[in-house]
Amino acid sequence: MRVLVTGASGLIGSAVVPELLSAGHSVVGLARSAVAADAVAATGAQVLPGSLEDVDGLRAAATVVDGVVHLAADPDGHRSARAAVVEARAIEALGAGLAGSGGPLVVAAALLGLAPGRPVTERDPAPAHRLGASPRVLGAAAALALAGRGVRASVVRFAPAVHDGARRGVVGELVGTARARGVSGYLGDGSQRWPALHLADAARLVRLAAEGAPAGSVLHGVAEEGVPLRVVAEEIGRHLGLPVAQVPAAHFGRLGGELAVDAPASSVLTQQLLGWRPTRPGLLADLGRWSTDLAAAR
Repeated sequence: MRVLVTGASGLIGSAVVPELLSAGHSVVGLARSAVAADAVAATGAQVLPGSLEDVDGLRAAATVVDGVVHLAADPDGHRSARAAVVEARAIEALGAGLAGSGGPLVVAAALLGLAPGRPVTERDPAPAHRLGASPRVLGAAAALALAGRGVRASVVRFAPAVHDGARRGVVGELVGTARARGVSGYLGDGSQRWPALHLADAARLVRLAAEGAPAGSVLHGVAEEGVPLRVVAEEIGRHLGLPVAQVPAAHFGRLGGELAVDAPASSVLTQQLLGWRPTRPGLLADLGRWSTDLAAAR
């Protein structure tokens, strides 16, 4: 297949592009900056300059590919009203370009907040109309609505802690915050559980979804159902040589509200549907892989 990937230079996109290429697919990577374009070109993918706001360009690009993987997020903010509008219009444009083709549209979505306090499954609906719903949640609903227009749309709800042994993503932010503030913190009693997923397993799941997920599928990118955030804080503190303590939400800036959520999730149905099995190291093992680098930065 010839696949358009938005967010091709981002955390997950940077692994999805080579995963698709290694499986024999060709990739066109959307890039909103020169830096992103260079990163996409370095993978061997074709670069398409553009942004999520260019709906005409997105529609045109989707008409000349066999499928789309939508991973990009509007940089305006992950919960702003503007970002939600940009996300909805981008998905509509991509879907219009693919309409009637039967081609895949794989859209990234979020797990946090769907069913706090119990493991979320693929059968749990996203509360798309609740006040303050994330653009990712709203975008997922828009994508699934395209299944009736000849688009093989599917949604991958990713674990909030996607990791790969490098200080990137949300886990990298936690490491950076601990170093900057001199304490590795947690909220409340730290029992909040977050699902985790290795980046390589995430990339393989996206490829399998593009290749064969049925229209309307909701998939979970989850390997570990829930890692207690106090345990994560303790591991970071151990490697940085910092104290570990309960802190207020403001300690974490924009992540404060999200870190208060207990959000375990299962991927059993996803594994059964696609034959996908996470095989890479877990979150705490990856934090251990950072130990030499973290110790050197004390």
